[in-house]
Parts: sequence; C-alpha cells; structure tokens
Amino acid sequence: MHKFSPTQIIKKSSLLTATFLTFIMMSCNNEKTKEIDTVKPKVELFSIKDVKLLDGPFYKATELGEKTLLAYEPDRFLARFRTNAGLEPKADHYGGWEGESLAGHSLGHYMTALSQMYQTTGDEEFLNRANYIVDELALCQAQSSTGFIGAFKDTEKVLTEEVAKGKIKAQGFNLNGLWSPFYTIHKIMDGLFHVYKLCDNKKALEIDKNLALWVGQIVKELNDEQLQEMLHCEFGGIPETFLDLYGETGDPTYLEYSNKFRHKAIVDPIIENHDVLAGKHCNTQIPKFLALARSYELTGDTNDYSGAVNFWNMMVHHHAYVAGDFDNYEYLYEPDQLNDQLSNNTAETCCVYNMLKLSRHLFQWNPSAEVLDYYERALINHILSSQNPEDGRVIYHLSLDMGGYKVYEDPHGFTCCVGSGMENHAKYAQNIYYHSQDELFVGQFIASEVNWKEKGFSLKQSTLFPEEEGTTLEILSDKHEIKNTSIKVRYPAWATEGFNISINGKTLAIEAQPGSFINLGDTWKNGDLIKIDMPFNLHTESMPDNKNRIAIFNGPVLLAGVLGPENDPKIADPLYVPVLMTKDADPASWLLESKKDFNAFKLTDIAQPRAVELQPFYRTHNCTYTVYWDSYTPNEWKHQQKKYKEEQAKKKELELKTIDLFRLGEMQPERDHNFKEEASWVGEYKSRKYREIPKEGFASFEMAIDPSQTNSLVFEYWGGFAGSHTFDIAVEGTIIATENITNMAPGKFINVTYDLPENLIENKSKIKVELLPHDGHRAGPVFAVRTIRS
Repeated sequence: MHKFSPTQIIKKSSLLTATFLTFIMMSCNNEKTKEIDTVKPKVELFSIKDVKLLDGPFYKATELGEKTLLAYEPDRFLARFRTNAGLEPKADHYGGWEGESLAGHSLGHYMTALSQMYQTTGDEEFLNRANYIVDELALCQAQSSTGFIGAFKDTEKVLTEEVAKGKIKAQGFNLNGLWSPFYTIHKIMDGLFHVYKLCDNKKALEIDKNLALWVGQIVKELNDEQLQEMLHCEFGGIPETFLDLYGETGDPTYLEYSNKFRHKAIVDPIIENHDVLAGKHCNTQIPKFLALARSYELTGDTNDYSGAVNFWNMMVHHHAYVAGDFDNYEYLYEPDQLNDQLSNNTAETCCVYNMLKLSRHLFQWNPSAEVLDYYERALINHILSSQNPEDGRVIYHLSLDMGGYKVYEDPHGFTCCVGSGMENHAKYAQNIYYHSQDELFVGQFIASEVNWKEKGFSLKQSTLFPEEEGTTLEILSDKHEIKNTSIKVRYPAWATEGFNISINGKTLAIEAQPGSFINLGDTWKNGDLIKIDMPFNLHTESMPDNKNRIAIFNGPVLLAGVLGPENDPKIADPLYVPVLMTKDADPASWLLESKKDFNAFKLTDIAQPRAVELQPFYRTHNCTYTVYWDSYTPNEWKHQQKKYKEEQAKKKELELKTIDLFRLGEMQPERDHNFKEEASWVGEYKSRKYREIPKEGFASFEMAIDPSQTNSLVFEYWGGFAGSHTFDIAVEGTIIATENITNMAPGKFINVTYDLPENLIENKSKIKVELLPHDGHRAGPVFAVRTIRS
C-alpha cells in the first residue's frame, strides 16, 4: 500500500517549514494523539450496512441511484487531478462544472456516494471503485511537495501566493478569481473521510489529513479581519471536515483550523436567536451550522448547540415551503414571507440534502418526533420528488411555482445538485432507525430490515408507504426472548385520524398524541407481529403571509394539481391555475378520491374555471403543475377577480415574451451570462440581490435574443434610491440609452424597457450588454435584465 511519507516530502522540497513537517508526521499516525471529551448522544444511528432496504418506493429510487453511479467513469473524474500532479490522465476529463474552476467537487460527492451505496447494497463494485479512486489520489498527492491535491490548476497557486499572504478579494462565490475553492476542497475531504469510515480504507484518512494540513497552512497566519473577509466567499462544510478529523485523531490542530472558518457575521447573531438570513444564499449558510452541530458534539460548547438548534428552527418554521424545502433563486427572504417567492427556480435540492443532515444531529441529541416529522416531509416531498423515475436524473431547483414544471439535470453537467443527488439516493437506509442502549426508535416508515446485532434480533418493516396507509413490523430472532428492549414508533403529527396498533392481533391502547413516540413494549420474541394502521387525512396548509393561498396534503403526501403538458400553449391563460371557490378547511368535502389510483384525487366544481386531477408531488413528472392554490369565497372572488386576472395576465405576458432572464448578483446566472466586471459589487435591498458599478468600473454580460423578431431589453430597478445614478447602456458597443434612476419611482420595483435597434441584433443569437457609469455617478443598482420579444 502506498503511503505518503514525511521522507518523500523532505526529498521533494526544502521549503516546507519544520512545523508543517511535524504536522505531516502526526498525520501518518493512525492512533489518536489525545482523548477528547464528547457529548454522548441520547440515541445513535445504526450503520447503513445493518439496514437492508426492501421492495418499495425508496428501494426503486436506490436502484436508479445505483445505475447513475455505475454509469460514471472514475478515470474521467480523476483526469484533471492527474494532470495537475504531472501524471498522464487515463481518460478525458468531464465537462459542465467539472470543466470550470469548481472542478473536483463531483469526485468528492462520488466517493461519498460510492461508500454509502456499498454499505446500502453490499455490491463490491462500489467498494472497488472507491478504493481505486483513493489509490489514484494517493499517487497524485505523492507528486506534491505540500500535500495538496486538486483538479483546477490555479487553486494551489492562488491560495498559497495570495490568500495565505492576506491578499484577499472575496465575494459570494469568488475568492481571488477562483470559484469557491474551499467548497471544492471540502467535497474532496468529505469524500475521503467517507471512504475511510464506510470502506475501512486507512489510506483515504492519510490523504485527507495531509490535504487538511495543507489547508491549515493557508489560513494559519491570517488575522481575524482577514479570515472574516475570506469567509464572504462560500466555503462549504470545510470546518466540519476538520472537526471530523479532530474527532477521529484527537489532534487539536484540526479543531484550531476548524475555528478559522467560523463566519461570525452569520453564526454569532443566530446563536443569539436573531434571524439574519434574509437576502443570504441559502446553501452557503447551512454547512456553517452543520459545523456548529459537530463542534458541540466534540467540545460541549452550548453556544454551538444553541446556534444549530436556532438555525434549524428558523429554517423549518419560518423559511420553509410546504415540501420541506427552501429558497427562491437560491436565496432566502424575510421570515414567513413566501407568497411572492414562487418561481421555476425555488427549492434548491442541495439545501434539503444539508438540512436533513442537520436534522440527524438534532434528533440524536434529543429524540423529538418533530424533527423526524420534518425529515419525513422533506424526504418524501422533495428528495423523492427530485428524481426522474425513468432514468434517475435529478433536479437542481424543484419548482413550486403555480404552473411550474420539473427540469431534470444533465448528469454530465455536474452542478452541485448532481453531486448531492449522487448521495441522496444512496443512503435511504441511514435514517430509518435509531437506538439507545435499550430502545429502538422506528423513525421512518420505509420497507427495510434492521439488524441489532448486540441485542440478537432483527426488526423487519414491510410497507409500500407512502403508497400505503400503514406498516407491519416483525421480530426476527434466534433467541428465546428479548428483554428490556423498548421499541418506540413515531406517531406523526399529521396522523389526526387515528394511529391504530395491534401486537399479535391484540389492540394496543394508545394514550400518546400525534407528534410523539409510542412505546410498544420492552419484551419480545421471534415472530412477534406489530401491525400499524395510520389513516391518511386530507388537510390544507396556507402560506404564512397569505391565508388565501393553500397547499393540499393527504397525510404526509403533498398533492400537486396536474395542469397540462410542459409546453402547454394554454399556459398564457390568466386562470391556467384554477382558483378554489371555497373556504371549507376540509378538502374531503371538495375532493373526489380516485377508485383506481391511491393518493390521487379530482377537484369538484369548486375549482374555477376548470377541475383538474391531483396526485402526489413525487409522482408528478413531464407536465405543468401547481402545489399552491388561491382560495376565495364567492363574494371575495367577485372583488378580486379583475385585479387577479390583470396581475396574472401581466406576469404571464412578460414571461411568455421573455427570451432570456438574468438576475444580477447571483452566482450561477452570472456564470451563465458570461458576466464580467471591474470594481463592481453585489448589494442587497428588500432581500433581493443587485449589482452596482462605481464611476471607475464597468460591467458586461451576454443576453440571448431572437433576431427573427423585434427585441427589447427590460431592466428591473428599485425606484427609490437617492444619490447619483446616471449611466449608459451599451449593446454591441453602441450606446442605446442613458438612464438616471435617482428617485425614479419611490417605494416600488419598476421595469424599464429599452428597444433594441435591428442592426444590433441582425444575424445574432446573443448580444453583449455593457453598463457604463457617468463620471461621478454609479450604474445601477440593477436587479434583473430580460430580453423580450416586443
């Protein structure tokens, strides 16, 4: 087995400090250097390998996940790592985000998913691939004089020669010209740690430690002001990976380095229970609190506990949509203000992926049914909904728009959600069951069998849930009797129509209430059969800021109204999404249940102007749909109808005219539109991002056009900014407008249209747009730009 030895490093470079060499030597020792105090969890997870998935919706999703992982080629993920290490690549590297400066992040996800899928299935092909990747990364690291490995050639140089020396220029996703470099390094380190833990590959731990110590040298000498500036750029879960190494080795060096990545502007106020999340990029924040959760477990710091719990409560109770997901265009808005934040770019899947991780921590500290109720909601209605049931493709943004549709990712685009999607469908077995010393918690209703080796029995759960209103548990054991072992089953908060349990045919009296756990007893024998009947109940939930806008559930299942095909020409109709002419809070009185299809319904004539069918959101594919409905009494509708139609028609008209939409100040849209700038900055107003360019700067970007028609540019501004805001708008080098937005329309957002001369768009599919501030003035702030067909 190849080892990355201190001797090799000394031979390769005389520039390393003695301190760094000492760190590397320490990293090559697998023994813990110091025992650390930890907070003992009240309950623990079973190992994934101790839980076998059985036939059901989650097993089928796992099978699709297997095919996805096996379709990838490890050598293509590794190609740029080998090139940067001076080794000949064995295959062409992948493209998409893997062809940009975020290159390498997907290999980290892939290693983690391979490890999880190996535990889930026992298929050694996943083990072999994980071990092969580790061997290849070891070869790459052996070529290094520092311990660095990476897939983007400039990462090491920029971080070492600029960032480590305090020369820092950081924005949301840009650190000295690199796309979130610590985010990428985190994914690689996390993947290595998973291969170590789940595949027992000790070489992976050595590579991980050496890379961690290299990162530590980048941040070690930075002062707090420099560190906090650096942390304005997304850094993923890198502090958590340092904490994992601290927990594994006991070496306080890793704890020290983790604390370097503590983003005080976000973490400190939330520890004090102040919600500062509005206007923040959602998935940038969640890993910061995963790190707090891990820190609490390893240090016992109660502030870290408070921060993790407060953040979870803010997100779940004040920033979540009904599917248990978050964000619009990847950003959070004011708490409990979601009604106007619906689009085809709501609900990034990575955010749910990370919030489910945080939920696992919270439940282990305090086994609350509330946490697993949220877990169930998000798992069924987002994670299961985010996978194409035909080919396993996954979703980046799960649209919750009224008239939205699901857009599945190119598996070779390698966005962040392709990466987290590799993991989502590889680990369903992970969070079904928990245990304490003498308790087994059934947290999720997923067909599976858990083997509690220490107790000498297995619990088999047979169910098609959520395609079935119940589950059956069976005790399997060679022992005569299992004593002093309580089995506790979650009594979901949604189960208001009863929760009926029989044990070996005898009805169990239940005194517990929904939103708790039921103790089934503590003495068991082989063949004991527990049958649980949990009738689903139709109910609604409204937007926190609009009681007239509701979503419909059947038990835990979010229902979606099927409106038409994805390219339905009728979508321009202002009432394409029917309104509900009722305030009856019980949907059972205005929904007709399908006799053929479980969990499927049809609206009665309370839906105007047409009735449509409803089905589970996770079964809704290849169509337009809505999960939100506007509801009125007939008298309310009479007064609202004209305004409603006008607003909807205006919105739809703009959407239908739109050729391209660019939201400035947001990471992926700026990359998609080839955004270039000098001296500009990203600002925020009313929880919206914008770009503003000072007199010494400029900005340019590309917009798609339709040269077969007359085109216009539409700029969105806030009309109430004071100061000097005069600037030119140039297209293809020609100034088409000079604008002054100072106090243009106080108190509201406005759209201003600029016609595009035909000679500037002729025979083109894209145009270059420039923002040029006048002397002593600023260009913008500009929130969004559209090209439309006039």
